[in-house]
Amino acid sequence: MQKKEFTSFGVAAVVRELKEAILDSRVNNVYQLNGKTLLLKLHKMDKPAFSLVLEAGRRLHLTSYVSEKPQAPPAFCMAMRKYLRNARLMNIEQYEFERFVLLTLETKEGKLQLVLELFGDGNIILVGENGQILQALSYKRMRDRNILRGEIFQFAPSSGKNPLKVSREDLLEGLKGFGDVEIVRAVARLLGVGGVYAEEVLLRVGVDKTRQCSSLSQTEVDAIFDGLQGQLSRVISGVLEPCIVLNEENSFVDSVPFKLMRYEGSGFKLQPYSSFNEALDEFYVRVTAVEKALSGVEVDQLKREAERLKRIVADQEKVMTEADASALRDKQVGDMIYAHSVEMQALLDRFSSAKQSGKEWNAIVSEALAEKKAGVKPDVFFESFDAKGLIINVCVDDLRFGLNLRKSLFENAAGFYELGKRAKQKMAGAGDALDDSRRKLAEAEAKIREAEALEQAKPAEVAERLEKLKVRRKEWFEKFRWFTSSDGFLVVAGKDAVSNEVLIKKHTESEDVVFHADIVGAPFVVVKAGGKKASEQVLSEAGEFAAAFSRGWREGFGSVDVYWVKPEQLSKTGPSGEYVSHGAFAVNGKRNWFRNVPLRVAVGVGVGEDGEMRFVGGPVDAVSVRTKAYAVMMPGDVAGKELFMRVLRFLAGKMPGELRERVLKASVEEFREFIPYGVGRIAEG
Repeated sequence: MQKKEFTSFGVAAVVRELKEAILDSRVNNVYQLNGKTLLLKLHKMDKPAFSLVLEAGRRLHLTSYVSEKPQAPPAFCMAMRKYLRNARLMNIEQYEFERFVLLTLETKEGKLQLVLELFGDGNIILVGENGQILQALSYKRMRDRNILRGEIFQFAPSSGKNPLKVSREDLLEGLKGFGDVEIVRAVARLLGVGGVYAEEVLLRVGVDKTRQCSSLSQTEVDAIFDGLQGQLSRVISGVLEPCIVLNEENSFVDSVPFKLMRYEGSGFKLQPYSSFNEALDEFYVRVTAVEKALSGVEVDQLKREAERLKRIVADQEKVMTEADASALRDKQVGDMIYAHSVEMQALLDRFSSAKQSGKEWNAIVSEALAEKKAGVKPDVFFESFDAKGLIINVCVDDLRFGLNLRKSLFENAAGFYELGKRAKQKMAGAGDALDDSRRKLAEAEAKIREAEALEQAKPAEVAERLEKLKVRRKEWFEKFRWFTSSDGFLVVAGKDAVSNEVLIKKHTESEDVVFHADIVGAPFVVVKAGGKKASEQVLSEAGEFAAAFSRGWREGFGSVDVYWVKPEQLSKTGPSGEYVSHGAFAVNGKRNWFRNVPLRVAVGVGVGEDGEMRFVGGPVDAVSVRTKAYAVMMPGDVAGKELFMRVLRFLAGKMPGELRERVLKASVEEFREFIPYGVGRIAEG
């Protein structure tokens, strides 16, 4: 049993969370991951980018996983980019508590609505200001509406009454109208909430779900109404307990916005999450990945093939047994004919001579039977006669066989020996076929064991691989340049005028220390004190960082002067009321100087406890305590790719053999920002 559909309760819960998370964000880009799934890359001012997954007919949630994107965007994706890039997401809502989600976006084309249908095969439809369909994931003509470009968009007919608008009287009248239908089916159909939540309402109020609607009392209907309102209020108000339901084998069964009584006991376990979006993300990403991984593991198909081969083997073994018995019997008959050749020949002669004398077969048979009864020697073997085939049927020592009157006695014996040889030959051929079938059966059973092992191993492998694809939530300081000092302080620097302004205004506290190089075109560098007094070591390293990322690096200076001040000494007003440009601050009071600070940075590489290779950048002392392989960089005239490749080769030369290739194959994007202006030279390491 596994989650089959996104319920209206699930839609309400996820939309409630998304209202707080994504409103007023802008669409950076649109990707189409497969035939039914869109990924909207969103961003808000001063916040890391985030991704919203919309899969027609299946799911809607934010995702923290990296998704594989096709190299060539499909036509629908290109159309979505045309309309939605840089659009502002103004609203997200659920339509009439149905499985429709409407995203309202402010675009250059006006206010558009992106409609996600989460029922049946689903759809994703872009609707213009005038209500006309601009684009759709799939176009179709239907009995009750059409999804065609240029037509006015219409919602599918309601699957039931909106439970948010149903009164007690409506509920009573509606349920009574179902007559002898089970109450759980009636609630699901009347309100369109699905079987899971219809059953949950009844469980919570203690009404047997198999009861017929016609047997309900007013009190019971009132209880059902109150139970329904209780569940609705939880999702509407956002009082959730999101969790994933797992079975005894730890396989994902469902993702729910709050705990359901149906999953209490019975071997189910609940794995809580901080948000419903996070629970949905984990559930669908892992379930989809496992489904994809197991798509090539056809255990049932292999088992069907094994059963077919077992039947073939059984049939072939039966043929072998019968052929062996036939060969043995035919040889015994031949031997018996020779052993009693006198009697057998006498019997043949008797029938032949009697017929030649003009007697009828019936008379001959009657005489033979009479003599057999009298104990006449040749006739004691006689049993019956086939006049049509001219076969004398005899029995010797419980072995029954026929003698052909058209053949001599020895031709009869030779015929049985020949039949025995043919049976032996048949056995040889059947034996080869049986060996081949047994081999195929053994291979099929081995594949089944392998496939069943894969079924057990794949989810674990998938989980391990997905963990690497999960996008780590970035800390606020990762939008800036930063490093951790050799004695553990966080040091953060601006990248440009905008980030300088944000760093000082939003992320600098009174106990922090602010550095700046005494040169036009330098970042503010902030030592985050974190309740401690900044050490001389971190002050020295922060000064070195401020010097390195100043314009002095680009100009090729050997050193610059650097000073530090307290945050309260910074102001947006100049000494005579002059305007201070964006990203700059006027400094009041005493400055604490570091003279002739050398321009240098270090780039290092190391391997963490998790086996992942990481690049580290910053002041030399800060990098040297975190990695043994590092390069010291100074201003120089080598730029771009040539410089970065020199750094990789230098670092690779300092790594053990098994890591050397990994360093050489690393992307320069992993350390590009550690080198000021992307130019310089390697001084030492």
